[in-house]
Amino acid sequence: MKYTVPVRFGLMATTENFISDTGDLRVGDDVIVRTARGVEAGQVAGPPQALAHEAKGLGELLRAATATDQAISLHNRETKEPEEFQAAQACIRERKLPMRLVGVEHLFSGDKVVFYFLADGRVDFRELVKDLARRYRTRIEMRQIGVRDEARLLADYEHCGRELCCRTFIRTLEPVTMRMAKTQKTTLDPSKISGHCGRLMCCLRFEDAVYSRLQQDLPPKGTVCVTERFTGEVAGQDILRQTVTLALGDGTNETVHVSEIVERRGRRQKEKENRPKDRPAGPPPRSSAPDGN
Repeated sequence: MKYTVPVRFGLMATTENFISDTGDLRVGDDVIVRTARGVEAGQVAGPPQALAHEAKGLGELLRAATATDQAISLHNRETKEPEEFQAAQACIRERKLPMRLVGVEHLFSGDKVVFYFLADGRVDFRELVKDLARRYRTRIEMRQIGVRDEARLLADYEHCGRELCCRTFIRTLEPVTMRMAKTQKTTLDPSKISGHCGRLMCCLRFEDAVYSRLQQDLPPKGTVCVTERFTGEVAGQDILRQTVTLALGDGTNETVHVSEIVERRGRRQKEKENRPKDRPAGPPPRSSAPDGN
């Protein structure tokens, strides 16, 4: 029987499903997988699932990592990658390239070394790649990333005390907007809703679908709602509790659950204020002066 196993691998903490011949794996186990880039080390990120039908395009889980495999991974991480980082930085300074190196990834198989960097625009790093290829006798990949990817590489825990979402389960970094923050009734202070990358936190997008669905069940502000006890105009909402605050005719407020609403009468037409009519555009009429003759 074949199984699919989610595995987290690589410096960018990518999570993908792999085909395995064994289902005897637990979350956190070290494994060796074959990805589109080559043979890499990773960790099981979820329980194996029996494969009901043929799956195409998935990588292969080669084996559970042995003591030798773990020693190779540790040597790459603690010895090779720091040396490769320092060497690449020296080459960048020597060639005065407008880029900042932020990470190095030495694949388990040694077939490729990936360098991650930040830059404001496009950088001609062809000569840099030649220098590094001559030095390490392997394939070199230069990968330009953004500030959100930098946080995924270098940061660890967020304000909530949990490991960054982008390092755990989020596979693609999609745009996050202020509309999502407004829908969730969170503070709009950028310093409180921004992550390590300086952008809006990814959890706002992750939770947006739930908030949007729950908001659809609530009457919007200004709607006149009738319950068995009250009739009032919606003055506020609590999306998670699914309650609304009704402004009653006597000037008081009552909070009711959306299930208590028996009728919605649409929005109340507000009375127009008695304002003087605006004068028509154009210069004011001149007053006629008496003829002095």
